[in-house]
Amino acid sequence: MSEPASISGGIAARYAKAIFDLAKEDNQLPALEGDLDALEAAMADSADFNALISSPIYSRDAQAKAVSAIAAKMGLSVLMANSLGLMADKRRLFVLPQLAATLRGLIADEKGEVTAEVTAAQALTADQQNKLAATLKTSVGKDVKISMAVDESLIGGLIVKVGSKMIDTSIRSKLAALQNTMKEVG
Repeated sequence: MSEPASISGGIAARYAKAIFDLAKEDNQLPALEGDLDALEAAMADSADFNALISSPIYSRDAQAKAVSAIAAKMGLSVLMANSLGLMADKRRLFVLPQLAATLRGLIADEKGEVTAEVTAAQALTADQQNKLAATLKTSVGKDVKISMAVDESLIGGLIVKVGSKMIDTSIRSKLAALQNTMKEVG
């Protein structure tokens, strides 16, 4: 991991732990999850929001005012709004993506959940996702939440990542393995 990335990760981890502990103490974990949903949607959909949190051209005061207005408009909890204000004041908004990921992990651990990143050639139906989650639960031992992505280049099959484990049953990987075997023979 590069030094700036590890520094960002450390900053995000400290803020995430503090926010998580305060939310847990006040029984506000469901509200915190809602705040994360809203923030992640804003980061995914808004180039302006990403520029605000990552660009050094905005002053502390401008970032703080903007974040305060955005938090009010999004209906974020007081805890999250205050945390974002503090982060703006300390010029730490650039760690917001890592903060969100770390908070998701802390909440999942608290709930006894694990997230499985599933990539398929075409979107799975809700029933298929539920069956996959149930199958994974038997092998992992925790409730499994599916994070779905579609990659048509897989041709068929799935790639499932749970923690550090990966299962690749895609046709693309099977064809690649067959191609490597053919090269070794010929």
